[in-house]
Amino acid sequence: MSGFHVSEDGHVVNILPPIDLNGGKTSDYFSLKNYSHASIILTIGVNGGGASVVTLEESNNNAGGSTTPIAFRYAAEETAAGDTMSALIDATSTGFSTHATASSVTYCIEVDGADLSDGFPYLVLKLATPGASVIGSAVAVLSGSRYAGSTTPTAIV
Repeated sequence: MSGFHVSEDGHVVNILPPIDLNGGKTSDYFSLKNYSHASIILTIGVNGGGASVVTLEESNNNAGGSTTPIAFRYAAEETAAGDTMSALIDATSTGFSTHATASSVTYCIEVDGADLSDGFPYLVLKLATPGASVIGSAVAVLSGSRYAGSTTPTAIV
C-alpha cells in the first residue's frame, strides 16, 4: 500500500450535501471523539453573487445542546477550477467570508481535536445567508482514528 487511503486511514462524513446556501445553512453535527483531526472541505459551485460568513462551533452533543463558536485555521482556493490552496489563515470565532462572486472555489478548514473544550467533541459548520443563490457543499475528512481499520467508526452519533 502506498499513499493515504481516505476510506481506511480516514473517515468521510458528508456534513452538507450540495444545496443552495441562500437563507443560511447548518451542517450535520459530527464528533472527533474517536479522531484527532478534521479537515472540512467546503466547495462553492455556482455563485449567484453573494458571500457567506463561515463559522465553526463546538458542541457537547450531536443535537447542539450547548454550542460555542471556535477559532480555526483554513486555506482558500478562490480561482475558478484552481487547485493551489493558500497558506493556512487564522480565523477567529467570528469566522471568515467566502468570495462574493467567484464560482468553483474551495476552502479547507483544519481543526485538531486537542483544541476543543473538554466535553465538547462535536463540531458543526454554519454558513450565513449570502443573499443570493450560491450552491455549496461540505465534507469532513477525519483522521487520526483511535480505531483504524478497514471499517472506521461512525462520527455522527
